[in-house]
Amino acid sequence: MKFFEGKKRILCVEDDKDTCDLLTFLLSDYQMIFTESIEKSLEVFNSQPFDLCILDNRLPDGSGTDLCKAIRLINPLIPIIFASGVAYPHEIQKSLDAGAQAYLTKPYSPDELEQIVKDLIEKIT
Repeated sequence: MKFFEGKKRILCVEDDKDTCDLLTFLLSDYQMIFTESIEKSLEVFNSQPFDLCILDNRLPDGSGTDLCKAIRLINPLIPIIFASGVAYPHEIQKSLDAGAQAYLTKPYSPDELEQIVKDLIEKIT
């Protein structure tokens, strides 16, 4: 498998096609890899290098918080951002406690998303 030279790679776990299209547009400076489920995300995460993950909190086969915990077991240092329509304070706190660095509630500001991604990727490079 050939990776884009020079482009940072983001695993985005999102089951809404319109959101995937929007993220592809907003984060065009990055190579975006999309998955729709926890199972597929872990398979892809274990087979390819990534610089950051963007997770939704509601997935067809479970919660993004559970996926975040699983990713943390594999790679405790990779930056993780939640971009989700789930806005309950206890759910946001659970996601942050699971290891996410940021939680954006949909609809979020495109500029805020871009800045958080940029800041987190710069921290690890």
